[in-house]
Amino acid sequence: MSTNRVLTLLAGAVLVVAACTSSGAAATPSAAATQGGGAAASAAAAVVSAATSSNFGMVLTGPNGRTLYTHAGDSATSSTCTGGCATAWPPLSTTGQPTAGAGVTGQLGTLTRADGTTQVTYNGMPLYYWQGDTKPGDVTGNGVDAFAVATVGGASSMPPSSAGAPSPSSSSGRSSY
Repeated sequence: MSTNRVLTLLAGAVLVVAACTSSGAAATPSAAATQGGGAAASAAAAVVSAATSSNFGMVLTGPNGRTLYTHAGDSATSSTCTGGCATAWPPLSTTGQPTAGAGVTGQLGTLTRADGTTQVTYNGMPLYYWQGDTKPGDVTGNGVDAFAVATVGGASSMPPSSAGAPSPSSSSGRSSY
């Protein structure tokens, strides 16, 4: 019984230390980042990283490791994705200046959305998650609703038509890194 108690206390201490030393910008997603697509991904500043995709090259990823996208209708000063669009395509939000992770070149910045939140931009384009991507490595939103996978150096080319792109409820045609 003494050994079990020591092991239990040791395990508890490890959990406390891990909780006290983890940062909001770590590669491991927080519950809020995983559930909300990234709106609460960081207490201070979002970290934009890069991952290799066999189909798209170096793609941008948010703090939770999921693929980021850009929208053809956006500009460097505004996002046209609001309401239901922002539900399907959650913006990558931040409360501080975003930082570039390994492999990310280009200019990170921010813009203020109509709802007052601060959205991360890459080379002037607002960044979004796609609700159809459920885990790191998913890249199922390219070509859907004029969105394109955000790649290091710029947005990827969208297919000529989104007719072949998977719908939000479809699991067929799923791609991953």
